[in-house]
Amino acid sequence: MNADDDDDITDELLADSEKLTGLSLELLGLDPHPDDMTAEQRLQFDPDDLAEMAAASPGERERSVRQTRLLAGLLWNSSSILIDQLFRDLGRLHELDTVTPEAIAGTSVLSSLPPQFAASYDAKFTQRFIVVASDVTASFARGWTAPGCLAGELAVHCLLDQARITEDIYELDLPEEWRAIVEEVLLEDADSETLYADNAGAADGAREQDAGKLDIRHWFEPFTPGDAVPPYACS
Repeated sequence: MNADDDDDITDELLADSEKLTGLSLELLGLDPHPDDMTAEQRLQFDPDDLAEMAAASPGERERSVRQTRLLAGLLWNSSSILIDQLFRDLGRLHELDTVTPEAIAGTSVLSSLPPQFAASYDAKFTQRFIVVASDVTASFARGWTAPGCLAGELAVHCLLDQARITEDIYELDLPEEWRAIVEEVLLEDADSETLYADNAGAADGAREQDAGKLDIRHWFEPFTPGDAVPPYACS
């Protein structure tokens, strides 16, 4: 990858950051400068933290803002790539006689889902997942709303996997531990991470009931009556 390519993607992501209106830069980890806070906002921080924020040089502040804007643009850009790749996976599934774990391992997005259910990632599942993923990523524009079902949480996981790929290809200058920062906002108290644990397939004793709730049969069910899941996905 040459320097011109890096400059092009950086400019593209910085432009895309303006489109991500559903999440503030502060939610993505940017510390505001004390001078930009109201008196009430400053009360939320310890004096030592405020002093550290104020001590940042203009150059450090500029880099932090740029890094966080790049992250915002990366999330927006990865949302589009995610949906494109899911449609590509769907086309590949239509060419298969039988869905196998080996076939899913060769897909672009479905391979990021919990592998123990790979044989169930057929065309119908993928169509439902595309609808949920589209709904989740729309929150980047309309205002962030936590996913209302397990499939939505898994769509966020797949999106962040795609973002990581783009970061690695272009060696983007992003905030340290950016994925952990984003997951804390987008996947707060998420149950889906359990599906990626080494013992996710084991369900005995006290874990059996919780494991049942994480079964693929329930991925498109709303967590609560107040959670919204698109009709096509939950039908």
